[in-house]
Amino acid sequence: MSEKNLETNGEENFAELFEAFQSESNDNLQVGDQIKGTVISITKDSVFIDTGSKVDGVVTRDELTNEEGELTVNDGDIVELYVISMNNNEVVLSKAMSGAGGLNMLREAFENSVPVEGKVEETCKGGFRVKMMHRKVFCPVSQIDTTFVENPEEYVGSTHNFQVIKFEENGRNIVVSRRVLLEQEQEKAREQFMQDVQPDAVLDGRVTKLMPFGAFVELTPGVEGMVHISELSWSRSAKPEDVVQPGDEVTVRILSMEPRKDGKGLKIGLSLKQLQADPWDELGDKFKAGDKTTGTVARCADFGVFVEIAPGIEGLVHISEMSYTKRVHKPEDEVTPGQEVAVMIKDVDPVKRRIGLSMKDAAGDPWLDVEDTFKVGQEVEGTVENKAEFGIFINLAPGITGLLPMSRISRSGKQSELESLKPGDKVKVSIEELNTSDRKVTLTAGDAKKETGDSDWKEYNKTTASRRSAPRKSAAKTSGDTGGFGGLLGQKLQEAMNKKN
Repeated sequence: MSEKNLETNGEENFAELFEAFQSESNDNLQVGDQIKGTVISITKDSVFIDTGSKVDGVVTRDELTNEEGELTVNDGDIVELYVISMNNNEVVLSKAMSGAGGLNMLREAFENSVPVEGKVEETCKGGFRVKMMHRKVFCPVSQIDTTFVENPEEYVGSTHNFQVIKFEENGRNIVVSRRVLLEQEQEKAREQFMQDVQPDAVLDGRVTKLMPFGAFVELTPGVEGMVHISELSWSRSAKPEDVVQPGDEVTVRILSMEPRKDGKGLKIGLSLKQLQADPWDELGDKFKAGDKTTGTVARCADFGVFVEIAPGIEGLVHISEMSYTKRVHKPEDEVTPGQEVAVMIKDVDPVKRRIGLSMKDAAGDPWLDVEDTFKVGQEVEGTVENKAEFGIFINLAPGITGLLPMSRISRSGKQSELESLKPGDKVKVSIEELNTSDRKVTLTAGDAKKETGDSDWKEYNKTTASRRSAPRKSAAKTSGDTGGFGGLLGQKLQEAMNKKN
């Protein structure tokens, strides 16, 4: 081989080796990669970055300036940039945080799925206008976040990274999405969460929203769990909003983790109350028989009502312990869940976790001082409660009801008036008999004793008069006289006739 041919072959081999070297040096970089590089040179139009490979990167100076046009980096500074394009001679970089690369860079960002920074300038029909690389692009309202947007105005003025999801008509129709990037981040977070966390773990989270059945807590971006209302508090009457509010930082225990039926994410069950002490374990001497306290009606049952007297501590008011003043047939007719009531503690059984309560004892027994309020012979006004064949029940005071027997009504002299009374009518009666041991009050109709006496006296006079007239009638009949004024006239006529003869 001649020297000339050797020289030619050597030049060709050197060129091939150099090209192969450049190609090999760039094998680890791909379009769309995010790199950290050091500023090595700044010129009038460009900033050169050490990419860690044999080929330096370059980014336009405009992308690294602020709104006032001032350069924000110096030699030696570390910057984070995205690889926009690359060849054997250079690696073109862009900083999505302040990109100003123009239409061509937006096209390359679309083709290579490179995030681009944009500022939400205003709302428009169906979404937002976003300023990106000195151009206005469109972001649908459904693509601004992963959750439902209730108030679009809250996003105006904010700056985010977006992904170009549509680039049409040579850049006249550009659509971007923030949601795509958020979902990618959340998916990575979910995968990491599944690797690191297991049931029974205790984690910190943030309450995101409340529902009637519980509260949702974000454990890590894109990963939410739900605290069912039964796991929010030991109190069974507490509502979610009584325990937590959106935005609250809470500590929870993971109860369960399983994939959702739709295949999107995880279904995570959480508990707040399991990190709190069981109130029954700390009951101690806090409550004892005979104590009076107030509580909240938790729920009603056919046999009574459950009243919460402390968070997580419920007692039962049996239906027979609800009222001294009336016979209760349906507890829900007297109280409603959430209502505050006064109760007296009758008994406490910490082992069985049972507390017996009484509403009527807390209100007091009206019969205790009935003898101070009512006296035999006293006239009072009452209200008709109901009527029976044997008499009329009349309420005299709360919890005090007397009976006006039918025997008293028939002798009252106003039987028809009393029998026409209806429940709710007012009537005046008198106390005839007071029996506190049997809780009975016998009533008479008004001044019934006087009426009964007058009637008896008339009967007595009638009988006496009849007995006195009987002998005179007998004598008159014996003498043939008609008696009274007729007998005297006859005698005078007889004397006149005898004198004439």
